[in-house]
Amino acid sequence: AAAGGTVELGCGAQGDPAPRVQWHKERGDLPWGRHEVDREHTLRLFAVTPADGGTYVCTAQSQLGSAAATARLRV
Repeated sequence: AAAGGTVELGCGAQGDPAPRVQWHKERGDLPWGRHEVDREHTLRLFAVTPADGGTYVCTAQSQLGSAAATARLRV
């Protein structure tokens, strides 16, 4: 991703009942004040910097168990 741009990371999680979806960064925190997660569980990072690079993890949990997927971001 180019520094200063917006990045979107998708996370397709479905189930009945609907799973609870959370995003986190493997090492560090999500950029404070520069991220949002929409209703489709897409993580948006705004005005990315090289410090935002790393591995992001989407975790979906329900009564039936949990699943996780990762995305690697390079800025």
